[in-house]
Amino acid sequence: MKVIFVCLGNICRSPMAEAMFKKMVAEADLADQITVDSAGTSNIAEGSSADSRTKAILDKYHIKDDGMIARQLRDRDYYDADYIIAMDQMNVQDAKDMAPAGLENKVHGIFEATPGKENHYIVDPWITHRFQDTYDSLSEALPNWLAKLKKEIK
Repeated sequence: MKVIFVCLGNICRSPMAEAMFKKMVAEADLADQITVDSAGTSNIAEGSSADSRTKAILDKYHIKDDGMIARQLRDRDYYDADYIIAMDQMNVQDAKDMAPAGLENKVHGIFEATPGKENHYIVDPWITHRFQDTYDSLSEALPNWLAKLKKEIK
């Protein structure tokens, strides 16, 4: 199973989600069954490393970022991924618009697996400078995605 987390530039939210989810998957002994990646809907930051503030939050919680490099979502990703999980409404819409015909249904919002919060999203911390809030929101949403994937694997 493959999951790709998506935000605008792939330097703040999606690399944070990727690193956090990789750690969760490893701790659940599912690294051989769940592959985790991230990408951006834009190529604005392609080739850049994660934002230093994202790295600082990951460091604070002893989560490795594995030297992730920003990249744009590609057609191949839609064929390879089971889930493309986007951080906000614009990311969801852009990812659906970019999808090859018939693969739009692979795109989901970050809180879609969280009962009662299906329509909630994570605001871009590059704008708000609230990287801790991003971490806190991901800490709420990601365990629900892991639980969903565990059920599908069995």
